[in-house]
Amino acid sequence: MMKLNYGIDDRPKPTALLIFSLQWLAVSVPAILIIGKVVADLYGGPAIPYLQKLFLITALVLLVQVYLGHKLPLVVGPATVLLIGILASLDAGFGAINSSLLVGGLILAGVAAAGLFKHLERLFTPRVITVVLILIAFTLAPVILDLIIDGGGTVPSTHTFLFAITFTMALFIANGFLKGIWKSTLALWAIIIGSLAYIALFGAVPLPQEDTALLALPEALLGPLAMPDIGVLASFIICFIALAINDLGSIRSVGGLLAADNMGERVDRGVTVTGLGNALAGLTGVIGPVNFSLSPGVIAAMRCASRFALVPTGVALALMATSPLVIGYLSSIPGPVIGVVLAFVMAAQISAGLMLGQQNSAVRTFDEGLIVGVPLLLGTMVSFLPDSVAAGFPATVRPLVTNGFVMGIVAVMMLEHIVYGRKAGD
Repeated sequence: MMKLNYGIDDRPKPTALLIFSLQWLAVSVPAILIIGKVVADLYGGPAIPYLQKLFLITALVLLVQVYLGHKLPLVVGPATVLLIGILASLDAGFGAINSSLLVGGLILAGVAAAGLFKHLERLFTPRVITVVLILIAFTLAPVILDLIIDGGGTVPSTHTFLFAITFTMALFIANGFLKGIWKSTLALWAIIIGSLAYIALFGAVPLPQEDTALLALPEALLGPLAMPDIGVLASFIICFIALAINDLGSIRSVGGLLAADNMGERVDRGVTVTGLGNALAGLTGVIGPVNFSLSPGVIAAMRCASRFALVPTGVALALMATSPLVIGYLSSIPGPVIGVVLAFVMAAQISAGLMLGQQNSAVRTFDEGLIVGVPLLLGTMVSFLPDSVAAGFPATVRPLVTNGFVMGIVAVMMLEHIVYGRKAGD
């Protein structure tokens, strides 16, 4: 176990607590902004009220996790896997999407609270988890592409594309040279420097209106709800399976790093809180939260594993949620910058998937390679299906068959447990 200045249940002195909390905040805010801004644009309404609710839900779940959930130093943020479910279900309407998030969150919380996770873990072999991690990144490629060519109607797509490619290379070069907390908070610096560079090259970006309130809560805290059809609900259930894998892996990785006790109970409580947080997100009409797997890197950089260092972070997120003006400035980040940072985060996810596969010798034979490769190729192709092709499927099954992530997960489960079965593991 690494040498730490503060353990899980230690309380740093006020000055140190503030410094550690600001570092956690620097990690938390970019993730909320990146995914939140993408989903807010999909909803088509004002971005500020949506982001306010998302900041508030994230803060609440984070604080509950610290005191009642897994009680570990884990940062919380929007689940990218749920973004895939939302993208595939837009035709069904946001009422159906929110209801699916509500139902999926309650099911996840119920399974975790009943201690049933240990019976399901055997389905998630290293090959399946490797595919899940990589597939999330691959199936978000169309969204990333749309973002990096978005010039807001004033900048040619060719120019934004060249800007994005150059900025992406600079970001990965910086990642190779930076160390410690600078590396852990690179996404934040990328947003700041990238936005300034974009403004210098292409002109000012739209800022909040002059009459935007400094302090105010969103007028409608509850989102629309509608009865989801079976296709939308099934699509989200599969996405929640992947979310559970992510949550489980994040909690266990931090618990293992810190040699935490009672990990079985911590996992059950942590995933239960995540499920309830997603149910609450469905009620309020925002994307649901998950524990992020990047937390071990932040802990290693700060040498602080105190869960209480996240309390001021949660309070700060909640305070930001009460200020439309602050959220308005944060949501003014140009689309190409968001796209580049999202691509950077997804590349890190692909790297994590490949590392997991290598550590567990997931691909040793040709058949094992097919178990990983076929779902990745299938999921990517489905993600790029033209709208005219997607519209040809019946409305009931469209959210399933046009969701690249869902199709990839179905494929890997069939190949791993039915087609090749024990043969792949021999």
